[in-house]
Amino acid sequence: MSFFIGIDLGTSAVKMLLINESGEILKTVSKEYPLYFPKPNWSEQNPEDWWKAVCEGLEQLTDGLNKADIKGIGVGGQMHGLVMLDENGSVIRPAILWNDTRTGKQTDYLNNVIGKERLQQLTGNIAFAGFTAPKILWVKENEPEAFKQCRKICLPKDYINYKLTGVFATDVSDASGTLYFDVKNRKWSEEMLGIIGIDVSFLPKVFESYEVIGKTELFGLDCPVIAGAGDNAAAAVGTNTLSEGLCNISLGTSGTVFVPTDNFVFTKNPALHSFCHANGKYHLMGCILSAASCNKWLNETVFEAEYNVGGDDLGAPQTELYFLPYLSGERCPHNDPYVKGAFIGLTHATKREDMQRSVFEGVSFAIKDCISLCQNNIKTATVCGGGTKSKALMQILSDILNIELSVIDNEGPAFGGALLAAGIKKTPLIKYTVSPDRALNEIYEKKYKKYKTLYPALKDFYKED
Repeated sequence: MSFFIGIDLGTSAVKMLLINESGEILKTVSKEYPLYFPKPNWSEQNPEDWWKAVCEGLEQLTDGLNKADIKGIGVGGQMHGLVMLDENGSVIRPAILWNDTRTGKQTDYLNNVIGKERLQQLTGNIAFAGFTAPKILWVKENEPEAFKQCRKICLPKDYINYKLTGVFATDVSDASGTLYFDVKNRKWSEEMLGIIGIDVSFLPKVFESYEVIGKTELFGLDCPVIAGAGDNAAAAVGTNTLSEGLCNISLGTSGTVFVPTDNFVFTKNPALHSFCHANGKYHLMGCILSAASCNKWLNETVFEAEYNVGGDDLGAPQTELYFLPYLSGERCPHNDPYVKGAFIGLTHATKREDMQRSVFEGVSFAIKDCISLCQNNIKTATVCGGGTKSKALMQILSDILNIELSVIDNEGPAFGGALLAAGIKKTPLIKYTVSPDRALNEIYEKKYKKYKTLYPALKDFYKED
């Protein structure tokens, strides 16, 4: 019997699983690590915390196994994070994460001085505050001593692969989110590297997600490690979202809409990402920065209660209560790091369950914003991530999108990483399906039109002077 390990380096924890050669999940392990917010709009983690958690998790996951039976490891992970290493491969400063929005100035420079059209020509995408390139410019400007020490720049999951194998490598799907990768031609953009002022020698070698980069001999193992994938591409492998016409929605800390394409697509709306897929092709992706995390915030911070995934009975839609889920700014469709979240329409009669439902509606409307940009006539979608624990959210999402949703029973990116390592495809197990209520969809269509007017009305209120 052969076994394969999948690793998902998430924002709050690393999740690992073990599958057999048939793709059956045999064991799972999760290890949490800290997330730091040292200043407003900052979000950081210590890469050494990731590595410690991975080491502990691998020891636990492989305990009792014949290590010779483990035939491969695949890592998926949070995208866009800036990991800077010195000449000895040691971490210079905390990693700046995907949901860090300190780079408003640098993002504006790239979009408005270099120009969105030029950025799209070079990379396939425009600048977003969470992308890696603006982070590099921020460090150069604000921490020049740290930048002087830097000899290697990589993404979070690539740091784990580097520690596992000693090989400095990345994959095309994760590299797509840096803004210095030529997505169409699947290689680093030399002109873009010149714009941000780094040498290609700082960067890892680029592989396809399924290619072997080296092997690990740690933890008693002796097995190949593949390049792996960014978390959304890995999740798409885990949900079998590999062909045109399919769609996967991920509801974790952030939320994404993932639509595969056979060929590179130059998007008409640059708020939609055009990235490389883990299967050698491409995909479109819309990302909202706060999804299931909005529910966690509502319960733990506002209500000071234990985390509640949301009851099944939240009453009827509140036609006058709206929630904007911009707790970390927003990426798609607004590309606005300054905007904030908001409840609109609160009254003395507003109850806790009204606010809960409004949060679910706001997240679902934001997902609808992303899907509307894809223009792929999406009829059904799979859904994965922590948000699927709430059947109320799933029903509201289905009603608002007016499509059938299939909730997936797997560990998302970790499962995709393991499948990539095993070189197999697997039809995902469906926990349950949700069909839209057509009558409620009519109500939500009217509410969505009003929702669309709220961001334009509020966007200038939050702009920095």
